[in-house]
Amino acid sequence: MRLIVVAVPGAGKSTILGIVKGKLPDVTVVNYGDYMFDVAKRRYGITHRDEMRKKLPLSEYRRVQEIAAEEIAKLPGDVLIDTHAAIRMSGGFYPGLPSRIVERLMPDAIIVLEFNPMDIIQRRMKDEALRIREKETPQEIELHQLANRHYAFAAANEAECPVYILDFHNKVQEKPFQHAEEAAAFIVDLLIKNRQSSLNVPQP
Repeated sequence: MRLIVVAVPGAGKSTILGIVKGKLPDVTVVNYGDYMFDVAKRRYGITHRDEMRKKLPLSEYRRVQEIAAEEIAKLPGDVLIDTHAAIRMSGGFYPGLPSRIVERLMPDAIIVLEFNPMDIIQRRMKDEALRIREKETPQEIELHQLANRHYAFAAANEAECPVYILDFHNKVQEKPFQHAEEAAAFIVDLLIKNRQSSLNVPQP
């Protein structure tokens, strides 16, 4: 399976995918931004991820997106793609999964992770030493999560694949990383069921 996993920045997506990788070591976890940076570095000599939008003309930036998608699409086995459905910029949102990218990736499903905005703010505060992020209010985070839903549905329409909404807004964590473990368990279950169904397909 090729699964796209989206959430707002700082929601804990990397932690969730790390847990999945721990349970299913043969799964490939891909950060789409890292692939784009690698392409930009090879083709244009870009030395930092933040330089891509600043230094590349829009047409070249889009080409970098496309090449990264084409390379990811060639990866064998189960692949989890860590990316963004909606990218906040200049007070609005930019599609992280436009149709030309979705057509190349052709995901089997899109998973949208949603959390209480206050939980996300707390997670971002813990990451402040590692990541510099623009401050957002709970209302802005909630709007971003809503935008993620809309963009994910639009991308799924192009790919003709299902969207799964994992909504943890009202689920209190009784232990650390409970949300991450529950989200990872859902993804693992989805992958295992697909593997089992593939084994049961009659051979021609």
